[in-house]
Amino acid sequence: MSAPAAFDPAPRRESPPEPRPDGAWTRLSTLFRTTAFKLSLVYLAVFAAFAFFVLGYVAWNARRVLDDQIVSTIEAEISGLSDQYAAGGLRRLVAVVERRSREPGASLYLVTTPAGEHVAGNVEALPPGVLAEPGQTETAYGRGTDGDSLTHRAIVRIFTLPGGFRLLVGRDVDERDRLRAVIARAFGWSLLLVVGLGFLGSLFIARRVLKRVDDMTGITRGIMAGDLDGRLALAGTGDELDRLARNLNAMLDRIGELMRGMREVSDNIAHDLKTPLTRLRNKADAALGSDDPAVLRAALEATIEESDNLIRVFNALLMIARLEAGSSRADLADFDAGAVALEVAELYEAVAEERGVTVTAQAAPGLVVHGSRELIGQAMANLIDNALKYGAGGEPVVAVSAARDGDAVVLAVADRGPGIPEEDRARVLGRFVRLETARSRPGFGLGLSLVAAIARLHDGALLIEDHGPGLRAVLRLPAAPAPEAP
Repeated sequence: MSAPAAFDPAPRRESPPEPRPDGAWTRLSTLFRTTAFKLSLVYLAVFAAFAFFVLGYVAWNARRVLDDQIVSTIEAEISGLSDQYAAGGLRRLVAVVERRSREPGASLYLVTTPAGEHVAGNVEALPPGVLAEPGQTETAYGRGTDGDSLTHRAIVRIFTLPGGFRLLVGRDVDERDRLRAVIARAFGWSLLLVVGLGFLGSLFIARRVLKRVDDMTGITRGIMAGDLDGRLALAGTGDELDRLARNLNAMLDRIGELMRGMREVSDNIAHDLKTPLTRLRNKADAALGSDDPAVLRAALEATIEESDNLIRVFNALLMIARLEAGSSRADLADFDAGAVALEVAELYEAVAEERGVTVTAQAAPGLVVHGSRELIGQAMANLIDNALKYGAGGEPVVAVSAARDGDAVVLAVADRGPGIPEEDRARVLGRFVRLETARSRPGFGLGLSLVAAIARLHDGALLIEDHGPGLRAVLRLPAAPAPEAP
């Protein structure tokens, strides 16, 4: 038998769970990914590069100016020493160099023998070979207090005098180096300040933009969940996000109108088409119970008539749907709307005479609109047909007119009938809407809805006005711009 395993009293340690991403870090990473933050960083990089070149140019110019001043000072010293050498030779030059070397803030002077031994001046040490190359150079040097240590730098000019003696005249550049250090520190702090403030500004801008986008996202999620009454908030600044929100709100308003229209159409179809379909079924059912050919023929004719009415209804609905979708905009062209009004009025004169109604028509010349001639003709036909149907009761006259009103063309059909109450004038433009006074006459309440859809397609409007007495239906369309002169 094998020995039992030893008991381990120490509990097992489970591996710690992987750390979840911190919420603040997640928000910060989201902030870094925003377009506003990235654009701000691009602007920051451009501005920092511009500042870098500007400050670098200032530093380079400052150094160049100081070097020019040093060279000018050396040239002045050389000119003076040349005069002294010309007047008294080497002895006088050495005396002048000794005197000037002892003055406070003096320039650098050195006179040496051909072998390089010090004769006069305040320069004690130079790198090997400097005196062997006449001309201007920048070199290290040591003063009398520093011994042989080369702890300073200067711009010097070296001359070879007659007899092999050498003359060095120069100027210390410690001030230039100190100024360069000051400029370098200012350069670094300026860039650091620009980058820091720019980064903080980028975070601030991105956070403001992200907050507004998050607010828009919350509203749109509610809209997608079914709350079609939600609208995007406007900050009132008129910026691009406000313009986007305004356009989206307009789109949502239009979507809401279409959704309400769909619900109304569904409800109206369920109510208004139920009656003709019921009549159609009853007539077919009655025909099944009779063997009389005359009865069967009458039933079939009634069925065909009811079917034609239903087809006309569905054709009108399809036309309205196409108009509201804007699918007919491809066939638009310029035409004379006044001529169309006169043609349609002339077509209805015979029908009006049978009903004892007089149709009068007048139109101003040159009423050009950009649109569909057929659709405008259909709209005028619907308005005249409505006037002949529902305009009875007063003077039997239907007046058709076309005129110019500012930048618009106004096509109007007026009658002397009972009219429409003011509170119902907006409602009658909907689909399947029929007032109680019109239910005794044939129709389905789609005529004015079709005209309103045609008006919207042409960026116009259908207005229902009082004619006192009677009704005046006005189709207002934007006039086409006049052609430019060649």
